[in-house]
Amino acid sequence: MAFPRASTALERFTVLDLTRVRSGPTCVRQLADWGARIIKIETPAHLSEGEGPGGPRESSDFQNLQRNKRSITLDLKSPQGIAAFKKMVAQADVVVENFRPDVKGRLGIDYESLKKVNKRIILASISGFGQDGPYAKRPGFDQIAQGMGGLMSVTGAPGGGPMRVGIPIADLTAGLFCALGILTALLEREVSGEGQWVSTSLLQAQIFMLDFQASRFLTEGQVPKQAGNNHPTSIPTGVFKTSDGYLNIAVTGGPIWERFCNTVGHPEWLTSDDYKTGKLRLQNRDKLNAAIEAETEKKTSAQWVEAFNKAGVPCGPIYSVDQVFADPQVKHLGIAQESARADGSKLGLLGQPFTLSRTPSKIAARPPDLGEHTDDILNEFGFSAGEIKALHDAKAV
Repeated sequence: MAFPRASTALERFTVLDLTRVRSGPTCVRQLADWGARIIKIETPAHLSEGEGPGGPRESSDFQNLQRNKRSITLDLKSPQGIAAFKKMVAQADVVVENFRPDVKGRLGIDYESLKKVNKRIILASISGFGQDGPYAKRPGFDQIAQGMGGLMSVTGAPGGGPMRVGIPIADLTAGLFCALGILTALLEREVSGEGQWVSTSLLQAQIFMLDFQASRFLTEGQVPKQAGNNHPTSIPTGVFKTSDGYLNIAVTGGPIWERFCNTVGHPEWLTSDDYKTGKLRLQNRDKLNAAIEAETEKKTSAQWVEAFNKAGVPCGPIYSVDQVFADPQVKHLGIAQESARADGSKLGLLGQPFTLSRTPSKIAARPPDLGEHTDDILNEFGFSAGEIKALHDAKAV
């Protein structure tokens, strides 16, 4: 039975997925959602120690990460399992893993070993802190990377102590950067004919995401501090109370500042000795924010959104998650997609955040049951009926 592909964009590529938890599955999901042939290699049930990290297969988290993939079980600690894996590597394009760095060598699936099997293979690795160096063997975790990568030092209210962000941003960005690295290596392979080793880490991804906060230090020597809901450099940009909630307003540059002042009914701020320049607005930010909030509290969030948008002042409501998916623009974008579980019940998942005009992505297949496609996959890779039976007899699958 043909397995449905999510897109035709990457359908020519075969990816062997050894990943677990979040960063690795996030990477492979990017490839799966654009049609790559994903073989999710998992530990056989008789060797598994329960659900492990990531929760049960029926959880919303697992379902969202593992769609558009097929599952095979394979014992990589057995000679038969490793031999079977390398036979698959010979026909694959990419192997993705997020073990601790030393595990690959112990299993014999490091890049040098895989290259001997297939010189075109691309090995993609995600770790906590990098493949070598003093912290290489440390276990990685998203919140640890948020702290060591500087994010928690610039998140939260001034004086409130370090604060993590509300999503596993180091895991997610490491996965996305790894997927980008894989696509870059695949493009380069078209020229050289050879694969290579792609590696990233939670720590690298988190530091890269500091972006302008990092450049403020590297270029200017400034150590950014917590600014709460205020933008560190653009004033006034932040959260302001309204009569029925809160509102985000982003005022950048002179023309927008002028439109803003006129919209809130204070054109005199344009010539005020406290506010007439960006430098003055930064120096007097607390005073200015209080003056702005005294006005925004007089109307509802919806009224201000309408007024500011009409005037060309960037603004927006602050939604709870349910309100996000009720918004008409979000509905129009179609990022919330519907799939189904094995029992036919509805399953709501997140679609891709970018579109391709000719080769769109869709959620074509539900997340697989453990080992659901083992025999079909082995057959596709050229294993005979006798070889498949031998793997079962050896409990290597």
